[in-house]
Amino acid sequence: MNGEIPALLPALPEIILAIGAMILLMLGVFRGNGSFTQVTNLSVLLLVICAAVMINEVGGERQVTFNNMFVTDAFAVFAKVLVYMGSAVALLISGKFLAEHKIDKFEYPILVLFATLGMLIMVSANNLMSLYVGLELQSLSLYVLAAMNRDRLRSTEAGLKYFVLGALSSGMLLYGISLIYGFSGTTEFDVLATSLQGEGTPEIGIVIGLVFLLAGLAFKVSAVPFHMWTPDVYEGSPTPVTAFFAAAPKVAAMALLVRAMINGFPALIDEWQQVIIFVSIASMLVGAFVALVQTNIKRLMAYSSIGHVGYALVGLAAGTQAGIEALLIYLAIYLTMTLGAFAAILSMRRSDGMVETIDDLAGLSETNLPMAVAISIFMFSLAGIPLLAGFFGKWFIFLAAVEAGLVPLAIIGFLASVVACFYYLRIIKVMFFDDPSEAFDGEHGRSVSLVVGTAAVLNSPVSFLLISSLAGAAAWAANSLLFQ
Repeated sequence: MNGEIPALLPALPEIILAIGAMILLMLGVFRGNGSFTQVTNLSVLLLVICAAVMINEVGGERQVTFNNMFVTDAFAVFAKVLVYMGSAVALLISGKFLAEHKIDKFEYPILVLFATLGMLIMVSANNLMSLYVGLELQSLSLYVLAAMNRDRLRSTEAGLKYFVLGALSSGMLLYGISLIYGFSGTTEFDVLATSLQGEGTPEIGIVIGLVFLLAGLAFKVSAVPFHMWTPDVYEGSPTPVTAFFAAAPKVAAMALLVRAMINGFPALIDEWQQVIIFVSIASMLVGAFVALVQTNIKRLMAYSSIGHVGYALVGLAAGTQAGIEALLIYLAIYLTMTLGAFAAILSMRRSDGMVETIDDLAGLSETNLPMAVAISIFMFSLAGIPLLAGFFGKWFIFLAAVEAGLVPLAIIGFLASVVACFYYLRIIKVMFFDDPSEAFDGEHGRSVSLVVGTAAVLNSPVSFLLISSLAGAAAWAANSLLFQ
């Protein structure tokens, strides 16, 4: 027994989260739907406790457990902090919306906790098997969350589309894993990296398996050409669920993709780099140009998310420590921009219901100037306007690409950013220069106001004071991943 206890330490936060989620599930079952607020608040507290345990007890030293299937290091700590943050904020901003739409069921925070548990396993996966287990635990919870509003046709449609396409991507992922295992004889990242190092030309079966593996993971980060589910699911899902989808799962899936490629297939960088470059360019261009014609604000944010995945993948395409650092910086900034934007969307109500289209924001500056300013900060930051947080994210990404010799990729990314500025500026134009058609309901809850205000400050020029600390933490995390 004494020999087994230390082996559980690297996974202690995940164990606490799993046990806590099951206890809260039983609490909800016995107390009924009236326990929604209590279970939600306890879920946020549980996430904070798990994050504190991870930082204080587990730390950033590389530790491997569960027969080398689970690894924790500085990279995992950095990514998991973002996952915990994204999940906790998504829960904080959801209460009022879910209550108004009569879907304030205790199952909602429980599903978020189990999805978060899956994401944490994904981030720490050191084996293709644990990769798949974490991915499916996350996905199964997200399928149900997408269809949470069972009485609304678009919500059930979103859940069904997500499930069907998710099953397809899981099949592709498993096929890729089976090919890699069949031709290499192992599913461990460390053993794969060692066995492929001195082979020269890799076997064609492993390369084909790697392509299928990348296709399955590209679906999870909603990268082109596996993005088809994103606009419909974002539009159909309840807005707090959409905010959750756009934040924590994206960070976890991107971290998983980085670990799998850098730790598992460093010897095949010439092969997977080509795929990543293509997917990155396609995502940036589709995200920029297709969003131009969107009128629904959640669909616009979906294509914006696809574009930002493309920018983040530029860092992975570089394949260097600077590229991984830039990717981690970008994910942290993207998280604050996205959560702030969706919290602002959640707070926008008219007498006939939630704001759905961009034109519904007409004249917001005259009826709620602070909210219009906050949304403007998020839009400018998403566009990458200098001195705001989003600018620094893109600066590090493009700089890493140039240093790695990927100048054409950086140029395409810059041009896509210029195109994307149009639809972000269109939202600001509607808020400040169009005549208001109806007053907004200003009652959106203290937690939503707190999230919007904090995110606006973090994305304002104040971010200049924080970027050096963020860059230092990202360098610490990237170094642990690349130089074990």
